[in-house]
Amino acid sequence: MFDRLAALRDRYLELSEAIAQPDVIQNFQLYQQHLKERAELEPVVHAFDAYEQLSRHLEEAHELLSDPDLAEEARAEIAELSARQDQLSSELKLLLVPPDPLDHRNVILEIRAGVGGEEAALFAGDLLRMYLKYADRNQLRASILSLSDTDLGGVNEALVMVTGPEAYARFKFESGVHCVKRVPVTESGGRIHTSTATVAVLPEAEEVELEIDPSEIRVDVFHASGHGGQGVNTTDSAVRMTHLPTGLVVTCQDERSQLENKAKALKVLRSRLLDQARQQQASAYAADRRGQIGSGDRSERVRTYYFNHDYVVDHRLGMTVNRTANVLNGDLNPFIDALRLAEKTEKLKSLSSRQS
Repeated sequence: MFDRLAALRDRYLELSEAIAQPDVIQNFQLYQQHLKERAELEPVVHAFDAYEQLSRHLEEAHELLSDPDLAEEARAEIAELSARQDQLSSELKLLLVPPDPLDHRNVILEIRAGVGGEEAALFAGDLLRMYLKYADRNQLRASILSLSDTDLGGVNEALVMVTGPEAYARFKFESGVHCVKRVPVTESGGRIHTSTATVAVLPEAEEVELEIDPSEIRVDVFHASGHGGQGVNTTDSAVRMTHLPTGLVVTCQDERSQLENKAKALKVLRSRLLDQARQQQASAYAADRRGQIGSGDRSERVRTYYFNHDYVVDHRLGMTVNRTANVLNGDLNPFIDALRLAEKTEKLKSLSSRQS
């Protein structure tokens, strides 16, 4: 492990020198590649430097054990430094776990109302707003590609594109059934209802990964509706794109330009088709789709939002976070950070078992 860490640090120093060279600075693409690689190595290098510094302090503390006047103090310091070193060692192992190659991709979110009628649609609307706020909090850009809403302000279905650093790494754990327990605005008797919404997260496909035959696509244009402001219905700017061989349909109406909506719809279609192809390598696409978002049944939940008790539970972690309103205002980092750590820990266990 330490040989690899030393090699990574050498590479980090090499990149630091390279980005200061005039010929690299003038080559924008190479300069950006070096900056990105250096930024990815930085947490590992800093942790390794801290580990080595602790090791030096430990050696100095052990040398003090021979001094009767300082031995007791040295033993206490050794215990403290050893504990910190063990913790850093564990962190370094996790930092060396290979990342998901899709983690840096942009993301396409699909949010749909599940079981519960109008209350499920209202909850789907809450989730949509939660993800928009979470993206904003984490310097990500989220744009609504299409939206089917209800008279009470709920959401039947929403399609959102999220772009920015580690978008997929942050959103991929949101796939599944989300459940809410609260008294609906439509409930006159004050009874608590249980409703659901489903979320699917697709990494954006790159053009080189999947070619789509233009003859296999039917494009229909129509007046945009819903969000968009004044004049949204005055032009045929909304686009419905159908992939004829699979029957997949994508609708985009976020932009006023028909051309821009076509480009976004094609991105979504390519991502869905690539996701379908990936899933079919392991199992039938429909079966995997059910595995990701389920049927919307209340028993297939990944997270439950308890309004009556004012907390949210992630059932994969058994983790509870207080203040439901804070979570729905985009404060998802406690869950996301814990899920990312759990993923790395599981990968580390898998790597260790293969090597043993």
